Amino acid sequence: MQLFVDSANLDEIRHAAQLGIITGVTTNPSLLAKEDPSQPVERIISTIHEIVGGHISVEVVSTDTDGMIREAEEILSWLPEATIKIPMIPAGLAAVHQLSRRDIPTNVTLVFSPTQALAAANAGASYVSVFLGRLDDIGHDGIGVLRDVAEIWDIHRFEAEIIAASVRHPMHIVEAAKAGAHIATVPYKVLMQSLKHPLTDAGLDAFLRDAAKRQQRSVAV
Repeated sequence: MQLFVDSANLDEIRHAAQLGIITGVTTNPSLLAKEDPSQPVERIISTIHEIVGGHISVEVVSTDTDGMIREAEEILSWLPEATIKIPMIPAGLAAVHQLSRRDIPTNVTLVFSPTQALAAANAGASYVSVFLGRLDDIGHDGIGVLRDVAEIWDIHRFEAEIIAASVRHPMHIVEAAKAGAHIATVPYKVLMQSLKHPLTDAGLDAFLRDAAKRQQRSVAV
């Protein structure tokens, strides 16, 4: 399972990329709104692509099909490598269908059920983003929905890749991988949490203490 970072913060993305563990970035209007308003969105997105060099999803904000197509064309005019992120609404599916016929990659976002995922795949989506945390927030089983989607994919061999999105904690990453997601897009904070373990810290401290003791004995001799 690949790891993307779900962020528009350049420092976070740069650090995650330096670790060599991410192959892409997903953004959305809420994430971009947190960044420097003096920086045009296209500059932020282009810089992200320069840093990572892999997948980058850029979301439209129109809610009508023609508006989404126009936005997609504008995004591609300044970043031809972009994947166009489109909401799971009927007008969005129509936009996905049109864009897929032009071989433009799309990421259908805000997917909360297997039927929505199935519709997105049939419309021609390149990626389908299943939102785990938001389902959990309302008392539903986000991982269970992801498992159902992955089972459908296994049976019917859809080409669209499944993205586990709205990841809240490291166990979501583990469960998404076990459920069959192709990709997990993870907030930077959660990504960093997933790399840590108290036994790793304790073990490293012990190694360093023992190495220091040995060095002290060598100096004494």
